[in-house]
Amino acid sequence: MQRLFYTILTFLIFWNFTFANNDVNKSPILFTNAEVLNEYTTRIPFKLVDHLIVVEAELLNQKGNFIIDTGSENLILNQVHFPNFYEYQRKKEASSGILQAIDNPYEKRIKELALSHFKLKNRTSDVINLSHIEKSKKIKLLGIIGYSILKDYEVFIDLHLNQITLTKVDRFGNKLSDNVYLEKIVDSIDFTLKNHTIVVSGTINYQKVRLGIDTAAEFNQINKSINKKALKYFIPKKRMRLTGVGNRKIEVLAGKLHRVKLSKTTYFGPMFTVLTNLSKMNEAFGTDLDGILGYAFFAQKRTIINYQKETLYFINYPLNYQ
Repeated sequence: MQRLFYTILTFLIFWNFTFANNDVNKSPILFTNAEVLNEYTTRIPFKLVDHLIVVEAELLNQKGNFIIDTGSENLILNQVHFPNFYEYQRKKEASSGILQAIDNPYEKRIKELALSHFKLKNRTSDVINLSHIEKSKKIKLLGIIGYSILKDYEVFIDLHLNQITLTKVDRFGNKLSDNVYLEKIVDSIDFTLKNHTIVVSGTINYQKVRLGIDTAAEFNQINKSINKKALKYFIPKKRMRLTGVGNRKIEVLAGKLHRVKLSKTTYFGPMFTVLTNLSKMNEAFGTDLDGILGYAFFAQKRTIINYQKETLYFINYPLNYQ
């Protein structure tokens, strides 16, 4: 029975802090391999670790990796690598991501972050013990980059070239730089933001569904309680055992999901998907999602996310892309 680490699909308990050192406050996150295209646009190469999008970066003289996670609400730093620079400051509200929920977190404030030459001032960051992800993925993980950072950019995720292009936008979502993409945009769909979660409406076998979009979902998930007519086109192939925090194991059915359409012109071929129970996640975030689209979604469509316009744009992969 195949074992996968249920790293992002877990409820995490963490400590969250505030920087107590001015030098730390001024320290930027530097993406060492970023290519600056112009004043407002940078291109950052990534590697796939299993099915997670991971970028190399430096922070506080440490070199390591950040996961790009649209399902995470905030910037998250790994307590393992930043244990001594914080003082406690409890947040009033819980922090959450599309696949995690944390009560009574703490927060820290970073005076300035930098994405290459992009500077982001007065941003908050959660600090969590991410050692379980480090061990399972065998990488030095400095943190996770989520919605609070990505929302100010148009984000182009390209699994063909393994790169992310970030283009600064104004408050209406208009790019501040022209001619960013050489590729042709072939389609687009609107989405809604439920707090920080990207939610799209679509159909599976002509049955209406609401689906979350998450770059850190290593595989698609479909809710067990979904309409039976939609579930008819989930074709199970095997059982899988997912292992998470505390060595907790969950057994799920895995197979291919067919007949997914997000508009009259936006549809997807069979996608690897697991059948699971999303009720706890929906309860935690006040959502009513029928499923989550992750890596398999981005593998079929080169995707541009514009949070301000609440629009996804699509670019076709080359014919020889696999």
